Amino acid sequence: MADRLYTTKETDEILSALRLETRLEKYIIARMAFSLSIVEDGKNVPSSTEFSGSEMKRPTFIGQDELFIKTLISQVYGISDISEESFYSNKSIIKNHIDNGAKKLRKLFEESGNSADLMLKKLVEKVEFKGRKEIIGKGFQIFLGREILKRNDVVMELNNTLIHANSHIAIMGKPGVGKTQFLLKILADIRIQSNFQTNFIYFDYKGDVADNEKFCNLAKVQVYSLMQGEQTLPINPFVLPDYDEQSINLSAREKAESFASINSKIGVVQKGKLADSIKTAYNNRADSELPYPDFKEVYDIARILYEQDGKKDDSLIEALSDLSGFNIFWEHGSEVPPIEKLSDRTLLIDLHVMPVLKELAAYLVIERLYKEMSVMPDSPVSDNKRTIRTILVIDEAHNYLGQKNIFLQRIIREGRSKGIVVFFASQSPNDYQQKFFNFNELLEFAYIFQCDGVSASSIQDILGCNPKTAKELQTEIARLEPWQVISRGVDKKDEFAKFTAEAFYKNY
Repeated sequence: MADRLYTTKETDEILSALRLETRLEKYIIARMAFSLSIVEDGKNVPSSTEFSGSEMKRPTFIGQDELFIKTLISQVYGISDISEESFYSNKSIIKNHIDNGAKKLRKLFEESGNSADLMLKKLVEKVEFKGRKEIIGKGFQIFLGREILKRNDVVMELNNTLIHANSHIAIMGKPGVGKTQFLLKILADIRIQSNFQTNFIYFDYKGDVADNEKFCNLAKVQVYSLMQGEQTLPINPFVLPDYDEQSINLSAREKAESFASINSKIGVVQKGKLADSIKTAYNNRADSELPYPDFKEVYDIARILYEQDGKKDDSLIEALSDLSGFNIFWEHGSEVPPIEKLSDRTLLIDLHVMPVLKELAAYLVIERLYKEMSVMPDSPVSDNKRTIRTILVIDEAHNYLGQKNIFLQRIIREGRSKGIVVFFASQSPNDYQQKFFNFNELLEFAYIFQCDGVSASSIQDILGCNPKTAKELQTEIARLEPWQVISRGVDKKDEFAKFTAEAFYKNY
C-alpha cells in the first residue's frame, strides 16, 4: 500500500506560503486544494508528473476519512473500485488534485487581495458540502416521559430561547435507578433530530456506555478507550487559537493551575516549573510546521530543569511521566493527525481503566474545547431556536464538580451564545452546592431520580421551589421508585413535576 506522495516544488511553495498567511497546517491546506480542484475540474484534472516538492504521508492527509474520500472520488469519477496506486501515490488522483488545487488556491488568494480571511470565505462558498451545512435554529422536542398523576407528556424544548435561559442539564440519582438510560435516550434523540449535526463529547467514567454498542452505533459515536491496548486520544491539549507570546504565556499559567487544582501536592514552585517547561516547549517548536508541543516534550524539559536545580522527582514529574508514558494524548510522530476541531466530532472518552489521571485528562480536554469555543462566532438563532453545536457530557460528575475547573465554569457561563451545552450526570443534588461556583444557578434543566441524604437547601436551589416544598421533597426523593423523576414544574404554576422517565433501550 502506497503510504506517501510527493507534491511539485510549486505546490510545496504555495502550501508553505499559505500556511504562514492562514496559520493552518500544510496538510489542511492540501486538503483545501484537493477539495477545490475536485469541485471545479473533477475527472478533467490535469496529470501531475513532477515530484520535487515535499513528502506528504498518507495518514497525515487522509486521517480518519479514507472511506469518505474514496466514496467522493468514486462518485466524481464514476468508478466503483479504486486501486491503491490510483488512490494515493505519485501517480494518484489525489496527487493530481492537490497540485492542481494549489494553483487555484494561489489564484484565489490573489483575487482576494492577498487576504487569507477573504480567501477562506470564498473557498467555503465554492466547496461547501451541503449535506453537512449547519442546520440553523433546529428546534428540539425531546419526549422525556409522562407525569405520574396527570399522565401528561413531559417534553423538553431544549433550545427554545423564549422559554429557557440556557440548555445545561443535570441528571441526579444513585446507581441503578435509570439515570444513564435516560441520559442516553436524550442524546440519541438530539443526534437524530439534528440529523447528526449536534455533536457531543462524553466522558465515560465507568465504561458502561462505551460497551453499549447499540447506542454508539445509533448515535454514530467514535469511542476512545484510554489505556486499553494502544489506543491514544488524537487530541493535543497544547493547540491554541494563536501562538503569540501572550497566548503561550497565558496558556502555560493556566495549565499549571489545572494541574494544581487536580493535585493538591503541586505547589507554587512546581507550578512555576511546569509553566516554564511549557513555554520552553512552545519556543522549541516556534518555527516548525506544527507549532505546539506534546507531553513528552514538556516532560523532557521539566526533567532537565529539575536536574539543573538538583531537585528530586515529585508529584509534578510523576503526572507528566504518566501523561507521556501512557500515551493518553496525541504526540508528534503519530501516524494519525490530531483532531482539528473538537466541536465537529462526536466522541466518547472511556476513562474507566485509568488508575490515575482520570480527572486531569478530562480537565485538559475541557480546556481545549473552551479554547476552541472562545473564538467561535455566536451560534445562529432562528424562530427563537438557538443552534446547539456540541454537548459536553460529564458522567459521574461528582468526581469533577469539587475541582476549581475554570474552563468548565467558563463553558457553563459563556457557552449559551456559542451553542456549547453541558450535561451532568451525578449521584445527588448536593454535588452542585460548591462554595466557589454556583452551578445550580446556571442549570436550566434538573432531573432528580432516587437519592439518599439530599439536603433541603440543595433541593430548593436546584428546583427553585420554596423551603416548605423542598423539606417535603426530601422524603419523596428518597422513596422514588426506579425510573421515577422529580423535576421543575412542567406548568409554571407547579413548583415541581413527578414523571416516569423514558429509557434508551425501550425507545431504540
